[in-house]
Amino acid sequence: MSYDRYIAICKPLHYVIMMNDRMCFRLIAFSWMSGFLATSVTQFIMSQSVFCDNKIDHFFPIVDTFPIVDLFCGDTHAFKMFLYVLCSIFTFPPSVLTLTSYTFIVVAVMRMPSTLGKQKAFSTCSSHLLVVTIFYGILMSIYVVPNGNKLNGLRKVLSLFYTILTPMLNPIIYTLRNKEVKNALRRLCYIFVHISRNYFFKKA
Repeated sequence: MSYDRYIAICKPLHYVIMMNDRMCFRLIAFSWMSGFLATSVTQFIMSQSVFCDNKIDHFFPIVDTFPIVDLFCGDTHAFKMFLYVLCSIFTFPPSVLTLTSYTFIVVAVMRMPSTLGKQKAFSTCSSHLLVVTIFYGILMSIYVVPNGNKLNGLRKVLSLFYTILTPMLNPIIYTLRNKEVKNALRRLCYIFVHISRNYFFKKA
């Protein structure tokens, strides 16, 4: 999506040629294959391991693999380091592509003479940029939080946000660019405020 926005803003005349069906298929295939490969390698290694316990202290062990690793018998330090490296390998290239694309986009937009053109260009990227910020922000928070019983609850909450909140917010954020959705949301907020105000005044 960030590469698509980069081509649309920085090279609009070449958009049809560069973002053709073949290029879209390659980007989608790379995303699917990298995710499948990372998951397959992790699951294969875990299937060969011996577990000393069968109680997982987590909501979504599929999202956060470390609670399952803690159930392994013996030293798990090497496998945890392997998970960190694997996560970096498959997360770093997309994040670099996104960061590089938006760097070029910001430079190109700042060179535009018209203020209206800048606003339109930024509005086309704002939805995706917000989704990416939420996604990477929560993901990095999960792996930055140190392991320990005291912070285990925080890891659970972050995993809950990563699994439920991010996919739930995606369609809401992208539809906010639609004027009809914006107007409906304003009417809903107005009705909610009006009802709340009347309710609290009656209680008082």
